[in-house]
Amino acid sequence: MSAKHDRGGKRMKYKKIVLAGGNGYLGKMLANYYRDKADEIIILSRHEKQTEQNIRTVVWDGKSTGRWTAELVNADMLVNLCGKNVNCRYTEKNKAEIIASRVLPTELLGLVIHELFEPPKLWINVTSATIYRHAEDRPQDEETGEIGSGFSVDVCRAWEAAFNKYDTPKTRKITLRMGIVLGRDDSVFPRLLTLVKLGMGGKQGDGQQYVSWVHEHDVARSTEWFIEHPDAQGIFNCTAPIAVKNEDLMHIIRKVYDRLLGLPAPVWLLKVGAMVIGTETELILKSRWVTPARLLQSGFKFQFEKAEDAVRDLLNSTAKRTQWCTSSLCLQIQRSNNGPLDDFDPGRPGKSDRRDN
Repeated sequence: MSAKHDRGGKRMKYKKIVLAGGNGYLGKMLANYYRDKADEIIILSRHEKQTEQNIRTVVWDGKSTGRWTAELVNADMLVNLCGKNVNCRYTEKNKAEIIASRVLPTELLGLVIHELFEPPKLWINVTSATIYRHAEDRPQDEETGEIGSGFSVDVCRAWEAAFNKYDTPKTRKITLRMGIVLGRDDSVFPRLLTLVKLGMGGKQGDGQQYVSWVHEHDVARSTEWFIEHPDAQGIFNCTAPIAVKNEDLMHIIRKVYDRLLGLPAPVWLLKVGAMVIGTETELILKSRWVTPARLLQSGFKFQFEKAEDAVRDLLNSTAKRTQWCTSSLCLQIQRSNNGPLDDFDPGRPGKSDRRDN
């Protein structure tokens, strides 16, 4: 178990958490999770950002050493989140950038950790569960799963090879093969919800492809689990125990959102749409049936095992936030108008004509 640390009179569980490439969605989510658990959270980013309480951004380029290396010293955990978004067309230029943006920072971190006298205690490299083959016949776990083929798999292979390039005897290493993260503010869920709202939330393709998903909170909880269990190392799949087919996931979102119908998107339409918006149909049509065998065997308990429970939680959280924002807006208008709150009619245009749909 980790020692306790003091921060402003408050006992903190961890001293330092470092998030390389942590200015994206997962990085922000993890920073928020550890905000009240660690003395300080360090974000390694290519862009400067103002310090927010105990969250501090340190600039690096992901290619060369510099002052940032001192931030790794004696950290409780380093999480590597570097990588260009794969939601793009696989042109030769994009392919090169996708690979380089993962391999170069990972090799650099490995080199620095290898040479540090007091390196991070734990290094988690967040990779992708898409390394496994298209699977509709059986789930793929860490030991019996079959590695697939194609560009996405090649990226994962190179990424994991870079992670294992340097020996780090003082730093425990975990390859975290991440499924599709369902989150409130970003990743795939808000986009699927938008399709449902527009009446286009039916199945994609034949709908039989599996979606190995994981709730964002369980992602964060799993990283802390690794900190607290020093015997854990090697490859772990980070997906909920119960994968769902695409058709079933869309049905769940429609059901929870109370939309009975949703137009399906056949393969030909997906291909046209992918060309228009600049992405690849593989991201939607590949069947990812992955199971977190090692996490379950280690005793980790998922808070969200079923997709319907996860969707309900995400929608309830969104509704509560919307309600809070609406109440806050009403209070601001009351103060600005110096009138009673009861006089405010959200359906009547005035100084503020903003309405929540």
